[in-house]
Amino acid sequence: MARTVSLAMGKQTREFEVIEKPYPHILVSSRKELHGWWKGKRECTGERMLVNPYNGCSVGCIYCYARALPAAYFRLFNEQGLVTVFKDFDQMVSEQLDSISVASCGYLSPVCDPFQELEASYRLSERIVGEFVRRNIPVEFITKCTVPGEVISLMKGQRHSFGQFSASTMSEDLRGRLMAGGATVDELFESMAACAEEGLPVVLRIDPVIPHLTDSRQELKALIERGVESGARHIVSSVMDIPARMAKEVFAKFRGFGVGLVYDLERTYCESIDGCLHAGIDYRRRIFDILRNLCEAKRITFGLCMEYEKVGDGVVGLNREFMSSVNCEGMDVPLYVRDGERFAPAADCSGACLTCVDARCGVDDLAMGRDKGKKDFNLRDYRRWSRDLEGRDG
Repeated sequence: MARTVSLAMGKQTREFEVIEKPYPHILVSSRKELHGWWKGKRECTGERMLVNPYNGCSVGCIYCYARALPAAYFRLFNEQGLVTVFKDFDQMVSEQLDSISVASCGYLSPVCDPFQELEASYRLSERIVGEFVRRNIPVEFITKCTVPGEVISLMKGQRHSFGQFSASTMSEDLRGRLMAGGATVDELFESMAACAEEGLPVVLRIDPVIPHLTDSRQELKALIERGVESGARHIVSSVMDIPARMAKEVFAKFRGFGVGLVYDLERTYCESIDGCLHAGIDYRRRIFDILRNLCEAKRITFGLCMEYEKVGDGVVGLNREFMSSVNCEGMDVPLYVRDGERFAPAADCSGACLTCVDARCGVDDLAMGRDKGKKDFNLRDYRRWSRDLEGRDG
């Protein structure tokens, strides 16, 4: 008899059949929508349309922050190790893209790896990439896995699409202890090189740096050198942060990695920002200074991902101090607008919405360098922008 799982969602409880192979998961129909970055502090320079075809992840990083997310499907992942697959989500994406005339770059995925083990069975990420590219809308991915050749073939012809590969160490033994799945070190860089050889721009994410474990200058230098050899011209980095309510659990997972490591981590993680523990600001500044200098020596650019310093009652992003590129991801991707059945760049702009003061794209909301207004956009906003631009054209 097939295993089932019950999941409380608001006032309702739903029951799902568990599909055990190739990785334990459930299939769910969903009407969820494309959306932008979340409410609150933001360091992400460019606007993006976030796409999550999978909730939960077979890569299984021991520091995975998705386990702390409050949504029901992430609780299921954390408590029972089950991934939620949103079946036919590519069709929902297709319908939503057809409903707008303004589009930013698609983002696969902000939380869970788009090319995890289940992708081979469901090909949702590949199909979603196809929906973006068919309309000539840029799309990017972030992965710790090997990228399917079909995805590379789809993306390489779209001029502003690109790929990001995430690595924390050059040691395959250590990588295998930090995560249950994902590509080996060699496989990851070989996949990056395969993308670059096909003309698809690639970024290396040294993300996260783990204090006292993967933070030596020698380790960071080796990662950057391998990334450059594999085609990367930009580095993104962050130091591991830990959801406060998971801190004991995460620290416990590092026992056995080295004598005194947990003690050192507990001393280093001395700052709390919005419910997460962060390494002390002096430590993080030292790491980012090393990384930027290493990047400058290789004549490549550098940016940070969601790194902040406490200032008074608020926080200030550290990219203003360490970023050497226009956009934190190192790629300048303009907003796109509909041109018949396909889309085209709205204007000759950098796509750095967070610092923009002159909305050449025609969407005033995205000139976020003017004030501290709304920065969390959703599908309704894209539809509103579409109506506004269509009204001007009319």
